[in-house]
Amino acid sequence: MPPNHRKYMQWNGDRFRAWATKIGENTAAVIEVFLTVNKVEQQGYKSCMALLKLAEKFTPQRLEAACAKALSYTSRPNYKSISAILNAGHDKPLPTISTPKSNPHGFVRGADYYKGGADNAE
Repeated sequence: MPPNHRKYMQWNGDRFRAWATKIGENTAAVIEVFLTVNKVEQQGYKSCMALLKLAEKFTPQRLEAACAKALSYTSRPNYKSISAILNAGHDKPLPTISTPKSNPHGFVRGADYYKGGADNAE
């Protein structure tokens, strides 16, 4: 076997599962999908390696959040969808929009305007 192929002999499904579990349960679930979607487990190794390498480019927390988001869309996510979520920043929580504290309901005219009936129709 050529030397560049021999290095992949050290990888197996259990090693990918253990690596993914260190990142989080959603990442482990995606790795499980990658390993079981093909007829032969070894066909998913490249996808597993690529996915787990995303934790180096981004962070393990962001990878876990992206895997959770992808799993909320489909039960069989793929590398491309998770990578797209990370690149677009859709794994980050949305910023909270604060309302003005003095007027929590958003009324502009005030209470006096709404008190009267025909008196305020000017």
